[in-house]
Amino acid sequence: MMTDLSWLRTIGDVLLKTENVLIILAIGVLIYLLWLTNPSRTKSTTSVRPAYRLTEIGVTVALSMILSMISIYRMPQGGSISLEMLPIFYVALRSGGGVGIMTGLTFGLLKLLLGPFVVHPLQLILDYPLAFAFLGLAGFFRRYQVLGIILGGLGRFAMHVISGAVFFATYAPEGTNVWVYSATYNASYMVPELIISIVVMLILGLGPRTRTSSRRG
Repeated sequence: MMTDLSWLRTIGDVLLKTENVLIILAIGVLIYLLWLTNPSRTKSTTSVRPAYRLTEIGVTVALSMILSMISIYRMPQGGSISLEMLPIFYVALRSGGGVGIMTGLTFGLLKLLLGPFVVHPLQLILDYPLAFAFLGLAGFFRRYQVLGIILGGLGRFAMHVISGAVFFATYAPEGTNVWVYSATYNASYMVPELIISIVVMLILGLGPRTRTSSRRG
């Protein structure tokens, strides 16, 4: 009796595409992160808490790195929309601003190591560690998730705008104000990313759980 193995071939075709594999990995890591940071798991002793925080930051950075490789949409003038900010906002709203800033800083440094575009040392600082560290500001506004995400996103946006206006002014069309050009370029992909982040965070509803877990800790 012949067995229909077409479903195996379908799975094989899916796994042959790198982007599909990355999406599957991202979903798996996200599920692990949600389990790892469940409030019921925060009743740890002080002695193991630093290890827990390091694990939390490491998992978040890994997930952000995977998501940064998956472009939802590529803008015509350059830049692309991804979900790389989501895990950083998540951990910031879940564990506070300090952890959020450290996570964003680590992610920025990792991006710098793996695929940098550097024209000046100051531009390096603005576009990588400093820009992503600002995302962690959301953690200081855990009672007001939308405000926190917006402020964190504005912090990153400001760093990229300054970098673009100062170090990439030659890319602006003739007669165009470099600050307007830089702001427009960066807003074209950051605004959609922020909107997606706000929607997802509201769906997850981290606010009440975060405050409860912080009181337990």
